[in-house]
Amino acid sequence: MLVPDDVERFVPEDLRRTYEVISVRGAAALLHTNHRDLFEELLVSLREFTFPEAYAVKAGGNGSQITATFKEIFQKKGWKETRIAADLLVKKYHGKKLTKPVEEFMLEGFVGGHKIDFVKDRLAVDFEWNSKDQTYDRDLYAARAFYECGVIDAFVIVTRSEALDAMFARLGISKKYGASTTWMGKLLPRIAGGRNGGCPVLIFGITPEIVTASPAGEVMAAAAEPDVPVADDDDA
Repeated sequence: MLVPDDVERFVPEDLRRTYEVISVRGAAALLHTNHRDLFEELLVSLREFTFPEAYAVKAGGNGSQITATFKEIFQKKGWKETRIAADLLVKKYHGKKLTKPVEEFMLEGFVGGHKIDFVKDRLAVDFEWNSKDQTYDRDLYAARAFYECGVIDAFVIVTRSEALDAMFARLGISKKYGASTTWMGKLLPRIAGGRNGGCPVLIFGITPEIVTASPAGEVMAAAAEPDVPVADDDDA
């Protein structure tokens, strides 16, 4: 369930100009209302995030200088990579009344090893620049597990907007950012299909507005570097 009014009411106009913002299951309203200080820290961090065109040209998948720039901003504010694991205690009853179970057993590792790159208090953030698009399945499944286990209240994902395609074409790097990599056109159908479960999700799509121009020499030097295959997993 996408909530456009949610974005207009609770995400400042300057960020709506620099990112393509989508709120799912009232994520923006929830963060503004219940976690205002943390939400403000998130917004400040997204304002800080910028990079030169040469970084987009430079070889590398999701472990690029762009990812490193994003990672540094969040890590210095105390956001931590976090994993969760959980066992499930199953109780079996006879009849209609849940009084004394006739059998109990533990399913160890029922929730196992899910990771999110940046977690602080009740909010989780992932960054996807140029991984294979299947990475979104893992991200949304992890967010759903964190949410259903009561670890977070909402999930934020920052990724590429389609608006970057014109810049990639101008720089001659469209092939590097193919249709099967992480961009919003691959994320939104997964959201529509409910892969996040009940977890509220706030999406920020990176647009050219946060990218600074690079001198021609820097772009040419970056383009001359050996290419690196697109990563299967994000290395943020």
